[in-house]
Amino acid sequence: MSPAAVARGLALAALLVLSPAGAARQARRPNVVLILTDDQDVCLGGMTPLKKTNALIAQMGITFLNAYVPSALCCPSRASILTGKYPHNHHVVNNTLEGNCSSKLWQKIQEPFTFPALLKSMCGYQTFFAGKYLNEYGAEDAGGVGHVPPGWSFWYALEKNSKYYNYTLSVNGKARRHGENYSVDYLTDVLANMSLDFLEYKSNFEPFFMMISTPAPHSPWTAAPQYTKSFQNVSAPRNSNFNIHGKNKHWLIRQAKTPMTNSSIQFLDDAYRKRWQTLLSVDDLIEKVVKKLEVNGELDNTYIFYTSDNGYHTGQFSLPIDKRQLYEFDIKVPLLVRGPGIKPNQTNKMLVANIDLGPTILDIAGYDLNKTQMDGMSLLPLLRGDKNVTWRSDFLVEYQGEGYNGSDPTCPGLGPGVTHCFPDCVCEDSYNNTYACVRTLSTSWDLQYCEFDDREVFVEVYNLTADPHQINNIAKTIDQEILEKMNYRLMMLQSCSGATCRTPGVFDPGYRFDPRLMFSNHGVRARRFSAQSL
Repeated sequence: MSPAAVARGLALAALLVLSPAGAARQARRPNVVLILTDDQDVCLGGMTPLKKTNALIAQMGITFLNAYVPSALCCPSRASILTGKYPHNHHVVNNTLEGNCSSKLWQKIQEPFTFPALLKSMCGYQTFFAGKYLNEYGAEDAGGVGHVPPGWSFWYALEKNSKYYNYTLSVNGKARRHGENYSVDYLTDVLANMSLDFLEYKSNFEPFFMMISTPAPHSPWTAAPQYTKSFQNVSAPRNSNFNIHGKNKHWLIRQAKTPMTNSSIQFLDDAYRKRWQTLLSVDDLIEKVVKKLEVNGELDNTYIFYTSDNGYHTGQFSLPIDKRQLYEFDIKVPLLVRGPGIKPNQTNKMLVANIDLGPTILDIAGYDLNKTQMDGMSLLPLLRGDKNVTWRSDFLVEYQGEGYNGSDPTCPGLGPGVTHCFPDCVCEDSYNNTYACVRTLSTSWDLQYCEFDDREVFVEVYNLTADPHQINNIAKTIDQEILEKMNYRLMMLQSCSGATCRTPGVFDPGYRFDPRLMFSNHGVRARRFSAQSL
């Protein structure tokens, strides 16, 4: 072929790409943006400061009213988002390297099969990550910041846990140190600027996926200077489970000092205000990203998801501040979605979990979910408003407690095995704060059944229809047959994988229960999930 013919062929190919028909072919697959906040509750007013986010995402799309996480702690929850799996299947059980958080084993076994890895390798998406990844990311024992997980075209990941100033980013595997100059270092704003740069300079010939993972509203709750005076008259909600003794609950809850000291209450009120202040910068980030998508002409072909890795508590059952517990305030999260085919200003009451995000995004990209080993379900039928969708009525919550072998030097009287004992030596975690729950939401029941893996085999059961704040543990008064069915269902979910995690729940028409199975090798206790199983 002559050089002139080659030139004409190249010119024609360029015209096809740039023509409306060529552009339509390229734009057919939607883009996806996932914004993930850190420790943002929904039960205690955590969405209230986000006026722009509410207007730009919730009012333009759908709000899921019953969105949960399978583990109320950063690293296990984030691993569930990335893998679409329950903790017993991805084996990240807490925030430590020993608990598989960003460990070498995680990198070898799970990272190659996360949904972003599949988006890039199998679906042809360009992928962008900015912000907090996993709590131990960047640890020297796990490859340092030079490790870039498979699946990311552009990688701007925070070393270790959330900070706002004086942090290190891995910029495509190279360390970049940031200081404490607001105009160039405030992390939420840095993430916003990196996101805008990506949207400006990315390829226009491939669909894209962005994951923006903010530090807010995680401690140390450092607000941008323009927001440090906001919400001066706001305090933590004084709902019916605030500053009361957690009677009939696991010993860790019962050990909390009731009533809380004035200094503890002042501390948690201050933390609550500061958390809201940090979220104002997230609100600005959302506005900037949405406006940039609109200017680029890409907003109508982009799904935007907004959620958090876990909830939070501020004074419930006299626990000052943290997450990790089995109650609604810690396991329930915001989930807002807008995008193609989603009608505006909707709410949905279906029981959804963050293990559904990976399958949903892969489904949006056109990937065959049968090729994955994910435990979650695609939300796409719910987003489209499909009729007669068969959906789950329960899901699994599981957590393995953290504790130190030595005593806390500030609380020597507590002995070993506890951790996060601040303020006033009220401990938020312990080795035997290890539990698993079935959270059920059906037409007839709004129920939570939990077993602790301790010497007591302690059980907590709540009827949230009658007791939405989970004050009264009804484990000793609920019908024995329901207890047995829930115990068996818990054992089944703790050993489920893939499709077996989506079988009918106890109150579904298709549920089958054989009491003889209660006395199989499982026994009547929930199966332990521990570091030894990694």
